[in-house]
Amino acid sequence: MAEAGGTQLRALVTAPLRGPGFEALRQIAEVVYEPWLDYVPIRLYDPPRLARRLNEVGADLLICEADFCSGPVMELPLRAIVATRGEPSNVDVPAATAAGIPVLYTPGRNADAVAELTVGLLFAVNRRIIPADRDVRTGQVFTETLPYQRYRSELLAGRTFGIVGLGAVGRAVRRRMEGLGLEVIAHDPYVDEARHGLEELLAVADVVSMHAPPRAETAHMMSAPQFAAMRPGALYLNTARAVLHDLDALVAALESGHLGGCGLDHFDGEQLPEGHPLCDRDDVVLTPHIGGASHHTEQVQASMVAADLRLLLGGERPAHIANPEVLT
Repeated sequence: MAEAGGTQLRALVTAPLRGPGFEALRQIAEVVYEPWLDYVPIRLYDPPRLARRLNEVGADLLICEADFCSGPVMELPLRAIVATRGEPSNVDVPAATAAGIPVLYTPGRNADAVAELTVGLLFAVNRRIIPADRDVRTGQVFTETLPYQRYRSELLAGRTFGIVGLGAVGRAVRRRMEGLGLEVIAHDPYVDEARHGLEELLAVADVVSMHAPPRAETAHMMSAPQFAAMRPGALYLNTARAVLHDLDALVAALESGHLGGCGLDHFDGEQLPEGHPLCDRDDVVLTPHIGGASHHTEQVQASMVAADLRLLLGGERPAHIANPEVLT
């Protein structure tokens, strides 16, 4: 897409993009493509280095996922900043607004990927797939007990699955769980179709799955009283953020035998301390924040970026803009 003088826009892209949306973006701007995930070790720009790189390539547009956009970045004549995230938490939105820079973002772009990991964790915890796999690999199949004795479990079909947070990911999880034959209920004070209060959900759900956004009002919404209110033997899943629960309270609920297991995809500081008690438990499955790590996510966010940039540069309001006041 050329400017009035015939000069084509240029975009510095440090987010991973692929598919038809990426090709559409190349029709909008000349792309300098430097995805942060292609570097070993990964390369993340702090604001001064990001500003220097934007100047070096003469970028009019910045499309990033994990780089920090503040300070000197906001002093550049950017036409837009796009954060390929559910919320533009890596961008100083007030500073961008003061500078008149639109900030676009991509809510729900990883919903299907996170939902699939949620399904995977559920089955891995309920059927104890990880320790069963270890038994085979280490030749411990026939010990004092038979596998059929050690790994009997309840069938998931027909049980109650409670979703906390019915946004894009929560809805994607709901579709999958209903297809698996579970009865799905939900708690979300901002969504009318989520009709259950949190206490009511905890009292009846056989599985509680967290998909609420990480905000002040949701921090440690699952603490000792909430874990105690869950059904004996219930499973706990969190593929959202670790801030949603009190980890010590979760460990205590598992160690007491009140909970039947848990699956977690995020931890404070992105990893557990060495020797953490969760690491030795066979009723726990842990993954390192990989819910959105799929090629499909990169395709979806590319299409969202291209569509919203085309609207913005055409003088229309983008579908996902964090500071619409800059348009006026």
